[in-house]
Parts: sequence; structure tokens; C-alpha cells
Amino acid sequence: MGQTASFPKLRRGLVAILRGLRPSEAVAIGKAIHDAGIEAIEVPLNSPDPFVSIADLVKALPQSALVGAGTVLTAADVDALHKAGGRLLVSPNIDAEVMGRAMHHGMVTMPGVFTPTEAFQAIRLGASALKFFPASVLGASGIAAIRAVLPATTVIGAVGGVSDKDFAGYKAVGVSVFGLGSNLYKPGATVEEVAQRASAAVAAWDEAFGG
Repeated sequence: MGQTASFPKLRRGLVAILRGLRPSEAVAIGKAIHDAGIEAIEVPLNSPDPFVSIADLVKALPQSALVGAGTVLTAADVDALHKAGGRLLVSPNIDAEVMGRAMHHGMVTMPGVFTPTEAFQAIRLGASALKFFPASVLGASGIAAIRAVLPATTVIGAVGGVSDKDFAGYKAVGVSVFGLGSNLYKPGATVEEVAQRASAAVAAWDEAFGG
């Protein structure tokens, strides 16, 4: 039986969400993002052949990179993610079976929560971090109200409608991890475009958090 993996100490609390990524572009896009200074990459499972992309990214990037999947909804998906070499599991919801399998494999988990009930359930099931989703609906004030009743050591992430312009506001209420999706990568984006957006996000992070 495995155990909960702590959320790793990344240089920056940024997770690149590459929804729609194709295996043919995965390595080039992933390297551009990693070279810009974002060490965590998530390929949502509703992307084309996601486990191929994940396996290729794991092989291409340094071992310190945190590569995994998003939109993980079943225990079978967790096993497939493990087989591909992924260590990060992100989901839009909190599911006991999914969390149990992730714990068995010692993965870093970031399940989606929106309410205090869901947040405490995720903590009880061993979540490495909480993904408040969609963060733009709750806003910094909503997350702050829920965070006030959570254990002080809880790692808080904001995902959904979040851009690099929002870092400072969320930081003020204790958010330390951000998932960046369509404002970083959209299907059809070039490697150069993604590299520029990733660099801008890193610069914004460093300004907000003193990186």
C-alpha cells in the first residue's frame, strides 16, 4: 500500500494545463514550457492519445519535472497514468476510488474542490493539494473564506479562469499553486507562442512571489 505524496517544492507553483495537446507536439511544447521555468505539466485525458504524450514528456524532461494527467476520473485511468510514468494526478472532482489508486502508486494528487465539505473530504482522502475549481467563480474572497477553516498546512491551488494577472490577489489569501490552461496553451498554438506565454507567466510569478 502506498501513501500520500507531499506536494513537491517546485521553484514556482505553476502547473501548465495542456488540454488538446497532440503527441506529435508534446515534447517540443513541454520543453519550451520547462525551459521557461514551469516544472509541472498536466495533460488532460480528454486530449488526443494523452498517455502517449505523457510518456514522451516523462522521457524528454528532467526527472525533477512533475508530469501527469488532468481530468482523471477512474481508477483505470490512474493505473494507465502510472504505467506512462506520470506522477501528478489532477481531477475536476474528488473521488475516493481514484484517490485510493493514486495513493497506492504514491502520486502527487490535486483533486478539484469547490466547497468546505469537498475540501475536507479531499484532505481526509490524502490529497497533496486542493484544486479550487473553477477558481474564477469562487474568487479570492471565496477561497479565503474556505481556507480559514482548513488546516494551516493545506496547499491551496487555484484553477479555472486564472491568469498571470491574478497571482497577487490570490497570493494574498494563501493560494500558492496556479493551473494555467488556455491562456498558456490552446490547440494550434506554436512552440514560440507557448514559450512567450510561459515566460510571461514565470515573470509574473516572480514579481508576485519574489522568485
